[in-house]
Amino acid sequence: MTTATTAPPALQPHDYLNVDALLSDEERAIRDAVRAFVQDNVVGQVGDWFEQGTIPRELAPELGKLGVLGMHLEGYGCAGATATAYGIACLELEAGDSGVRSLVSVQGSLAMFAIWRWGSEEQKQEWLPRMAAGEAIGCFGLTEPDSGSDPGSMRTTARRDGDDWILHGQKMWITNGSIADVAVVWARCSDDGKVRGFVVPTDTPGFSAPEIHKKMSLRASITSELVLDDVRLPADAVLPEVASLKGPLSCLNEARYGIVWGAIGAARACFESALDYAGTRIQFDKPIASFQIQQQKLANMALEVNRGTLLALHLGRMKDAGTLRPEHVSMGKLGNVNAALDVARTARQVLGGNGITLEYPVIRHMNNLESVVTYEGTADVHSLVIGQALTGISAFR
Repeated sequence: MTTATTAPPALQPHDYLNVDALLSDEERAIRDAVRAFVQDNVVGQVGDWFEQGTIPRELAPELGKLGVLGMHLEGYGCAGATATAYGIACLELEAGDSGVRSLVSVQGSLAMFAIWRWGSEEQKQEWLPRMAAGEAIGCFGLTEPDSGSDPGSMRTTARRDGDDWILHGQKMWITNGSIADVAVVWARCSDDGKVRGFVVPTDTPGFSAPEIHKKMSLRASITSELVLDDVRLPADAVLPEVASLKGPLSCLNEARYGIVWGAIGAARACFESALDYAGTRIQFDKPIASFQIQQQKLANMALEVNRGTLLALHLGRMKDAGTLRPEHVSMGKLGNVNAALDVARTARQVLGGNGITLEYPVIRHMNNLESVVTYEGTADVHSLVIGQALTGISAFR
């Protein structure tokens, strides 16, 4: 038995378990680059974006220059980064705001991934290089007003008319919808009942994307309906490599993986804000960090942030090794988003009245996470996915 003779490194409040040591030099470089971008281009402005209910479209080309749009895809101007590197980027982006990470996630893991995985070579060549550069923005049309957790009940239809396809229906809660240049829309075909994906340029007659207003969450993000009023598309608009729900569900699994990381970025931002505030806020002639109950809150927040980061990193290594299953991603999303919500709510309490203002990031992240816990699979649905994996019994039907 050997005993280490070197002293352990000093504790770092912002990296309590020294997760940094588990990253490669390349992963740290990507983290630092994305963190610097967020600090320079998001942190100072995002409170105003949130208050105004918008995100500047011109942010997309800057994200393209950073190399994070479709960064985990190969070829067509994409970076070909590892899954872990992509996750690290999602963490840093969401530490800025969930809306920024959503823009990147919908672009790369939903719209671009759908074309990259299931599209024709012509579709890939036409769209992916421009989307990777942020010159073209994509959206992903699956959810409907009456079809959320059960996408198989979708009512949007695609019917043949000669060589053309006619799409008719409505999609709901679509990130990037009203600023998109292209939409990947999923519809049930009237001839055989199969679900197919369609690449729909948003200037096609009959397509419209009215923006959804009066949101109290994800306000620094564009959310829209998609209305497809007998949209006529040529035969080559269909994604040729899939004709089932496997298509959209594979895309959702890619995006959910990014959320596993991103939620912890939001949690980290809330924890760091609370830690800093507790050390500088004076009450009863001393900083509130000196009181036991505040230290307990900080300790619990640090626990969740570090535990969630390790979970995300482990899933990233599994994804890079080819051993990650969708059920694993469900556990990651369920655990990390719920943990992030707990951290955000606790941080809000530490900041007291200041916790409800946009001068601090906490209430913004807290509100955003109420959407993150619902979209791309609700917490309830992911619990049932895990339950089925544990018991072998489906509780969905």
